[in-house]
Amino acid sequence: MSQPDTQSPKSADSQSKAGQELDDTLYAVRQKVYPRAVSGRFATWRWILVWATQVIFYGLCWLPWGDRQAVLLDLVERKFYIFGWVFWPQDVFFLAILLIISAYSLFFFTAVAGRLWCGYACPQTVYTEIFMWIEEKIEGNRSKRMKLDQESMSARKLGLKAAKFGAWGALSLWTGFTLVGYFTPIQDLFKEALSFSFGPWELFWILFYGGFTYLFAGVMREQVCKYMCPYARFQGVMFDPDTLVITYDPERGEPRGPRRKGVEPKSVAKGDCVDCGICVQVCPTGIDIRNGMQYECIGCAACIDACDQVMEKMNYPKGLIRYTTENAMKRHWGRREIIGHVMRPRILIYAGVLIALCIAFVWGLATRSTLRVDVIKDRSTLSREVEGGLIANVYNLQVMNMTEKPRRFALSASGMDGIKITPNVPFEVDPAGHRSVTVEVAVPPESGKPGSNTVYIEVKALDDETVSVREKTAFLIPQ
Repeated sequence: MSQPDTQSPKSADSQSKAGQELDDTLYAVRQKVYPRAVSGRFATWRWILVWATQVIFYGLCWLPWGDRQAVLLDLVERKFYIFGWVFWPQDVFFLAILLIISAYSLFFFTAVAGRLWCGYACPQTVYTEIFMWIEEKIEGNRSKRMKLDQESMSARKLGLKAAKFGAWGALSLWTGFTLVGYFTPIQDLFKEALSFSFGPWELFWILFYGGFTYLFAGVMREQVCKYMCPYARFQGVMFDPDTLVITYDPERGEPRGPRRKGVEPKSVAKGDCVDCGICVQVCPTGIDIRNGMQYECIGCAACIDACDQVMEKMNYPKGLIRYTTENAMKRHWGRREIIGHVMRPRILIYAGVLIALCIAFVWGLATRSTLRVDVIKDRSTLSREVEGGLIANVYNLQVMNMTEKPRRFALSASGMDGIKITPNVPFEVDPAGHRSVTVEVAVPPESGKPGSNTVYIEVKALDDETVSVREKTAFLIPQ
């Protein structure tokens, strides 16, 4: 016989509340971060990289190069124009090498000094920095922005918010427009913008990329770095005790506490940290670096600039928060010992591989032929007897002129006695164009063995004899 349920309503209610409290602990409601503006050497470097990356991004597509723009990724024609080079789908090798170089660069810089990419050059960091600058210019400093968000809606608040969102939106749309300008000639795209006659795909990508720029840099901000970016998750695997990371020195800073300017820490039984909280206020992800290394830290060094300014005002030595390594912190190493351990075998291997890849990439570009020829044997007619008792095979040549000037080419064949190629007249290929040429190669029957024989077809530029391609192919002689 089952026992009756003796649980009281009060007990059930308390268990329900406990379950609700457990659920609440498993989900943290976002607390909006209001980063405080900071100045200093690392902030200066961040803005240098902001300017450098954005001048390149927004300006490069407007740079002329002859009768086109300097960088144009023409997906319709399947040609990438980069300054004086024209790249075809067959040049995917260079893209692969470039991606490998990028990956090794990421490994190298992360192993040396942590998340340098995230803190200084990542598009998310760069655009968030720009959006925060716009926000500060319109709404004011950190305290004014916090106060404005707490106010009830008014004409003033509505006007400030509208101005900020409008400036963000304009910048985002211009960013999307610029991105599309690398795939559609920017001059043509600008004319389409004046008449608002964009093609459907152009309009889609302008709105898509612009919308995500607005969402990531203006709305989500630190959430992208904390929850969406995979780099934040696997960065710990790439660190070791000799990686330079932003670190708070607890041995020097603790116990922390406020005091008047100029007071010697030992006289009040405290460390150098005055517990002002400015290092937290300037952090774009809202973490407290004094709690130790955290995956949310993007390595921007804003807390270093802020803490150094406070230390300077208190007449204390700088460097309470600094770039250092785990081993250096434990063993109290100086700068020389730190540098010696940073240049460890792992880093030297990364550097060696990276240098080798860069040399291979540059060498490949420098020795890259401006002519490409593909020889395809005509399978509809394997071999046949032609006038004069010769045996003939037919080939289709795909000739690519990889320069931006028209070129004339001559054909020749070799590899067997008495070999002839027809038509044997020069032909022209347009700038950055390709042409299909059908040729017939004929040989006397006795010049080769029955079955497959090796012949060579050569295509040579008439204006430059060093530009030539000699392709091997099979010549069939019937039994």
